[in-house]
Amino acid sequence: VKAHALEEIITGKDDVIVMGHRIGDVDSFGACVGIYRITKALEHPCHIVLNDVTTSTRPLVELFQDNDHYEKDLILSSQEALDKVSDNTVVVVVDVNKPSITECPELLHKAKTVVVFDHHRSGTEVIENATLSYVEPYASSTCEMVSEILQYIGEHVKIHPEEANAMYAGIMIDTNNFMQKTGVRTFEAAAFLRRNGADMTVIRKLFRENANEYKAKADAVSQAEIYRGAYAISVCSGEGLPSPTILGAQAANELLNIRGVKASFICTEYQNQIFVSARSIDEVNVQVIMEKLGGGGHLNIAGCQMEDVTVTEAIAIIKKTLDTMIEEGDL
Repeated sequence: VKAHALEEIITGKDDVIVMGHRIGDVDSFGACVGIYRITKALEHPCHIVLNDVTTSTRPLVELFQDNDHYEKDLILSSQEALDKVSDNTVVVVVDVNKPSITECPELLHKAKTVVVFDHHRSGTEVIENATLSYVEPYASSTCEMVSEILQYIGEHVKIHPEEANAMYAGIMIDTNNFMQKTGVRTFEAAAFLRRNGADMTVIRKLFRENANEYKAKADAVSQAEIYRGAYAISVCSGEGLPSPTILGAQAANELLNIRGVKASFICTEYQNQIFVSARSIDEVNVQVIMEKLGGGGHLNIAGCQMEDVTVTEAIAIIKKTLDTMIEEGDL
């Protein structure tokens, strides 16, 4: 149903511009690539809006640059996208439903037709004027959702290996190697992509880390404090590293491998803010904890940003929040 709705919207217009969230990740870029393939299968032009390439997306983005299969102007900056958009452009937003954190919020005001695909629970701020909105919090990733739609767009879709790899990687990263939030449909999407040329060896090699990043993550894990016997709290120093917040999130995942840890919190200082990554396996709802600090997310993956505090103060705030919630019986 969603596939046919999308097909009708795209075929009725001239072109498509697709974007994810700011500080893009593998799932948002992979989903952009999936929408690109759907649009090309429907014989319409498509562009991806991407301003800053993060460390996590760089290996994937490079697969599409200087590649004869793809247009030279496949990837646009916000300004180029704003110059290109017309009344007959469909703007597709993936992996985000909050206008303020999309790659180019102004695009939503200029576009007459907006489509949203996201797997995050909607908060108070949502994209209002969407013609089609497909928000599925039970999906593991936006790449899973887009892969499903690709299967229903018709027989004539030919997915290139680069695209299958990008989408498979999106599912893999968002599920922490198929360990979190995986449903039956996650594996069906992965099998579909595997059949269409996704190659595990290529993906594994794309996502190896450089030594400094690996060390920063290892330091965060080794210096973690286990608070109240169940909450691992640590700091990831991002000094001199291009995408420290992503390392913080990965370190938070690592801490869940310690027996007895119910939830983990990593604080990373970046661009004069403290980014907190919170993770849990099943017993603790980190979304609720992060909402108390002005953030949000999912049951077992959440985060927030704090301004005007030091790392030490941020940790104290997290501990105080945990204390209060435990005393009030919320944890």
